[in-house]
Formats: sequence, C-alpha cells, structure tokens
Amino acid sequence: MNCVRKLTDSLYWVGVNDRRIALFENVYPVPDGVSYNSYLMLDEKCALFDTVDAAFTHQLFENIEGLLKGRSLDYLIVNHMEPDHCASIEDIVNRYPNVRIVCTAKAAAMMKQFFDFDVDAHTLPVKEGDSLILGRHELNFVMAPMVHWPEAMVSYERTEKILFSADAFGSFGAINGNIFADEIDYKGAWLPEARRYYTNIVGKFGMQVQALLKKAATLDISLICPLHSLVWRNDIPWLLEKYSLWSSYEPEEPSVVIAYASVYGHTQTAADLLAARLADRGITRISVYDVSKTHPSYIIADAFRASALVLASITYNNGIFCNMDSLLHQLVAHNLQKRTIALMENGTWAPVSAKHMGEVLTGLKNNTVLDAGLSIKSALKPGQEADLDALADALAAAVRQ
Repeated sequence: MNCVRKLTDSLYWVGVNDRRIALFENVYPVPDGVSYNSYLMLDEKCALFDTVDAAFTHQLFENIEGLLKGRSLDYLIVNHMEPDHCASIEDIVNRYPNVRIVCTAKAAAMMKQFFDFDVDAHTLPVKEGDSLILGRHELNFVMAPMVHWPEAMVSYERTEKILFSADAFGSFGAINGNIFADEIDYKGAWLPEARRYYTNIVGKFGMQVQALLKKAATLDISLICPLHSLVWRNDIPWLLEKYSLWSSYEPEEPSVVIAYASVYGHTQTAADLLAARLADRGITRISVYDVSKTHPSYIIADAFRASALVLASITYNNGIFCNMDSLLHQLVAHNLQKRTIALMENGTWAPVSAKHMGEVLTGLKNNTVLDAGLSIKSALKPGQEADLDALADALAAAVRQ
C-alpha cells in the first residue's frame, strides 16, 4: 500500500520516514528519526523531485506508481546529489528508461561517480534562470552552490508558487502524520531540531545561504518543500528570518551557553556557580552542558542561539580535556561568529587548558574573547568569589549589549 500525501491538486509528497536511523550522516544523533522527502507533480508531463535513501527505494516506487497509474515519468528533477536524496536515481532510470534527469552540470558529473548508467544520454543540464514547462506548471531553476554541496540548486514552480528548496529549510525528525508546519508546534517543538540541523549541516556556509536568501526574496513563495521534515505554507517570513539570523551568525537571543569538561565535579561546580550568578544578574535562558554527556551538535546549535559562550575545561595530559577539544574544533569547523566567549580552566598542578583553548579559537573570526576568565587549582576557594563575580559581570554586560 502506497503512502502519499496530497499537498496541492497537482503535487504529492511521495517520500519516506526513517525512524530506525540512529545517526544522521553517521555523526548526528536523530532520536526522532528523519524524513527523506520526494515530491511528484502531475501535469501533461509528470516530474519527480529528488529520490530517497537506498534503503527505501521500494517504498518510493510504490508511492510513485500508485499516483502515476500506468503513466510514464517524464522528468526527474535532481536538486541535490547527496545519497540520502539521490540513491534511487539509477533505479528510476531502469524503471522509466525514457525519463530525462534535470540537474546542474556539476550534479551530472557527480552522477557518473555514483552510478554506471549512461548519464549523458539521460540528463538535461540546466543553469541559472533556465525553465521547464510541464503543462500548466512552469519550473524555474535557481543555482544554490554550497547549500551545502557545490552542485545544489533549488526549483521554483511559478503557477502555484512552490519552492523546492533542497536541503534548505529542513530539520531532523520524522514526519508524524502532520506534514505541514502549521499543524504542529513549530516554534516550540520543531525549532530546536531545525536549528541543530541547520547549524551542523549547513552552518559553515553562511555566505552562500545569504546569497540564496537574496534570490528567494525575489520570489513569491506560497509553499516551501524541503528535502527533510515539514512543508511550509504559513508563516514563511518567520522561517526566512530564522535562516537570515543563522546564516549571518547573529544571535537569536541575549543569553549564555556554558559547556564544561569535568572529571571529579570541581569544574562542574564552577560552571553551576557561574550560571547562578548570571541568573542573579538577570540573564535568562542559560544553558549548561557536560561535554562528556552531550553530543557536540546540541551544544553547537545552542551556541548559534545565544550571544555568549563559556568554555570550561580541566587540564588533561597538559592540554584540553579530549571531549572539550573535540567540541572546540567542531565550533571552528562550523564557523561560529559574532559571539562573546569566556574561558575557564582547572588543573591541580599546572592549569593550562585556557591557553590551549584560546589557541584553538584563533581559527574562528569575528568573536570577542573576554580578558576576564577563571583559573582554578583543583577546586574553587572562597577567595575566588571576586573573580567569579567579575566574570559574571563581564558576561552579563556583553549579553545586555
């Protein structure tokens, strides 16, 4: 039995949900699974927008054939060549040998790397501004390089004002019946996983996302169909504003994220005391994370939300504690900017982790590392309360600005 969802009179979701997956891209925890979205448009010519992960090709064909009812598939629009969206391309060609694959030239080159069929005989390469008529529907193609692969594009259907946005505007999490964002609590339950998806998958490429947003601003959009998660038909300006903040590295909220590395609890105590002092100074929505228990993707996402970040690490093997070291390099890799950063260190005989953390953070740009910090030898002592207060004061002042 096919599992399809009607989005408009001519457009259907024919994707799948993957609730068995534990790690997206074998890196990021997805406790609520993920969806692989594929869309079928029925007109004089029928077009499929992207495919699904290889494990779900059979389900994809059930969905497509249940709608085509014996008709041919005329076009396969490939917006993005990542395997969770392109894995079924060769199967589509084998099932529908006359299909034309519409994609960028770079996508066609990648296709030859993944598959063995005659790519040149089946592809119809397009560039910025090219169009394709399906009947009463007209597709326009907009290049979106490095959002987040170099071959990516998005497709805009002019008649119904639909944007097929590739990996933009997606989220972690399977679709639980309600396929439209306005059918769920998207500003509460959905937003954290959308932020975590954006910051960890696309976050490095803010400049390229900004370029795509400028192009999107020229389009009249009624429906956004991403390759992961929910379809958007309402409150689209709110969604675009979130992407504008994330891609320009502007904080969403004036707040502080504290990430600590602690073995015997003394650095954790310092982190908790700092959080309490920040709260006493009126700072709200503070987050505190143990880097040994929390996957870096959650901390990175929250660092994109808040305006200040505190990194507190014990000295370990005369350097940074291993899990904190991993987080630091991930922050650099994801290009976090425009934040106030404070460093705290601990060491029984030679506290040097702050020095080493500062060296790693030189890989980031457009951030302010506070002179005020905190150095602990084994455990906080009563005489260090003034130093803790000074750090809280400096952070609170930065947040209020």
